[in-house]
Amino acid sequence: MSAAGGGDARGAVLGTIRRSLGVTGREAPRRDAVAARIAAARPGVVPARGQLPEAERLALFCAKAEASAATVERVAGAAEVPAAVARFLRDANLPARLRMGADPRMEALPWADTALDVSTGPSDGSDVNGLSWAFGGVAETGTLALLSGPDNPTTLNFLPDNHVVAVSARDVAGDMESVLARVRERYGAGRMPRTLNFVTGPSRSADIEQTLILGAHGPRRLHIILVEG
Repeated sequence: MSAAGGGDARGAVLGTIRRSLGVTGREAPRRDAVAARIAAARPGVVPARGQLPEAERLALFCAKAEASAATVERVAGAAEVPAAVARFLRDANLPARLRMGADPRMEALPWADTALDVSTGPSDGSDVNGLSWAFGGVAETGTLALLSGPDNPTTLNFLPDNHVVAVSARDVAGDMESVLARVRERYGAGRMPRTLNFVTGPSRSADIEQTLILGAHGPRRLHIILVEG
């Protein structure tokens, strides 16, 4: 069936349903009910797995991230992030070069205390290591929520071979619905970021002979720095 034919058939079916209900679909009360439902953005059923006290919620986030092949380090404060990044790169025998966005939280950190060569801006695909600061985390799945923009360019999520992501402990929610609610609260209608990426573990694929390959469509390493305090 062609796309046009599919649309005509759907319209015919919906028209039949409207006639059987004695409505046109243009009634003000019905349109108001739809608008109210969309505006309310009610969450669906939220699993209980992530509904935990803070310490247990953070432990679950770390465990789920590591189960998805990410590595995690917890630091006491943001000032420790540069040293944690340098330590990860050194231990993985990676170049001491790093590209990050213009996030003020990262620009204010003591990078001069490390031997890292830090550059700022989106990646053009030639960067080995990228650093982002996540908008939040999802404890029930060990997932990171990354918003696009000059502060944290989306290219850093996918082009560098190794992705380091800092996330504040206070921004780790129990479930995805809570993170989405924060995005709507922070930005609102008409001001939403262009892209919201949910990332769980490094890139992987088992499309070929059921063999798991890391880095198939993006970073082969994902290192999370959980910033407490």
